[in-house]
Amino acid sequence: MAIDDIKKFIAEKDLHAETRFVPKMLNQIGKPYPEKIAVIGAGPAGMSCAYYLAVKGYPVTVFEKEKVLGGMLTMGIPSFRLDKAVVNAEIDILREIGVEFKTGVEVGKDVTLAQLREQGYKAFYLAIGASRGTAVGCPGDDLDGVYTGIDFLREVNIGNKPELGDSVAVIGGGNVAIDVARSAVRLGAKDVTLIYRRGRDEMPAADDEVAEAEEEGVKLRFLSAPVEILGDGKVSSIKLELMRLGEPDEKGRRKPVGTGEFETIPVTAVISAIGQKIDMCGINEGSGMQFARNGAVLADSVTYQTGEADVFAGGDVVTGPSFAIDAIAAGKEGAVSIHRYVHKHTLTLGRDRRDYKALDKSNVALALSSFDNAPRQKAASASVEEAKKTFADLRGTLTEEQIKKEADRCLGCGAVSIDEYMCIGCGICTTKCKFDAIRLEKVSDYKADSYFKLLANIAGNAPVAVGNMVAKKISLRK
Repeated sequence: MAIDDIKKFIAEKDLHAETRFVPKMLNQIGKPYPEKIAVIGAGPAGMSCAYYLAVKGYPVTVFEKEKVLGGMLTMGIPSFRLDKAVVNAEIDILREIGVEFKTGVEVGKDVTLAQLREQGYKAFYLAIGASRGTAVGCPGDDLDGVYTGIDFLREVNIGNKPELGDSVAVIGGGNVAIDVARSAVRLGAKDVTLIYRRGRDEMPAADDEVAEAEEEGVKLRFLSAPVEILGDGKVSSIKLELMRLGEPDEKGRRKPVGTGEFETIPVTAVISAIGQKIDMCGINEGSGMQFARNGAVLADSVTYQTGEADVFAGGDVVTGPSFAIDAIAAGKEGAVSIHRYVHKHTLTLGRDRRDYKALDKSNVALALSSFDNAPRQKAASASVEEAKKTFADLRGTLTEEQIKKEADRCLGCGAVSIDEYMCIGCGICTTKCKFDAIRLEKVSDYKADSYFKLLANIAGNAPVAVGNMVAKKISLRK
């Protein structure tokens, strides 16, 4: 399904005050909680965490070292891929529900976690992302005209126009490299070549984005790796080694191996989009947090709690560079954990392990050919020539009729949404009430598993705790 297009249609409704959804506070006590929460980083993970905590009624303050909010959504993704108006509309909703933003504040340098604790903050969500670019790593990568992809996109997104000249070499094969190449085209570069050390099949960038880049004139050069950037103070050419594919690496992609053959091509700028780094800004100094080799924060995969009990982390600072939707999901789970932590509840019981299994279409007990095979809906868009001249998002939006047709293509997996503020019959409360004041009554003919078997299924991560529960009487109404 064209789920992105469906979401875009809905998101555009939030751009208008009359159709904007602003959630009301909803929690178990019916009034705001007093515990102050600090979110460090105003990117997708941080804003997601702040949103869900604010809806629960917590006073949330987001600290952002940049002057602009949004993190990689506004500083790292070009406007032709994500219209800043949509992001800013979401930020306006956060402000409306009470989230406070402090920009230009670098936690770890301007203020420490210890100082924030003294100010009354009870828990922290670390969502600083991976905001540093990675240099090419060869002689000459410090010449004038050499940029990292992240720094280049940041300059473009704040309205600056880096001088690239006519011939630009972009190093990398991911979505960021594609964004950089397409941005260079829009800045007037006449010859933009994306250089990737592996082949097309190993390229991690999305197929549709690669196709759009090629339509706009970006050239793709595979099995080539930079060994030296040449120039007298300023870039004039780049020396490449021709590669071949060897044995697969730990991710299953075949490793590029140098052939010993070289080629030098003239360029006026080189932009490295081969990765991103995490800058802790001193937050880790004196803390109990632990880190991976790449500098990522080690956090529990279910609770997102770090080695520092009151510090939770999510997004790129934990996973390394990933999709924005993954960071948004991590922010939501972080909010759940913080809510439980400040109220001294278990952080693990009943949590979604997010252990999803993909459907094996080759081994199903029904004929998939019997399902509706309606074509995927496509939105009308501007021509390639128009798109190359502007950073505005000229991609069209599906009409309401198209949205209905696209939604009808869903097979209906049967997934349901449960209101977390209503009882779902797990029965745990009956074992926790000291006065035996809570009981469960059967009000339907549905026959469930035995009580303790049901608890064991729910609390699969804590079978010992289930075995130690005190049996209580549960009256049943036939």
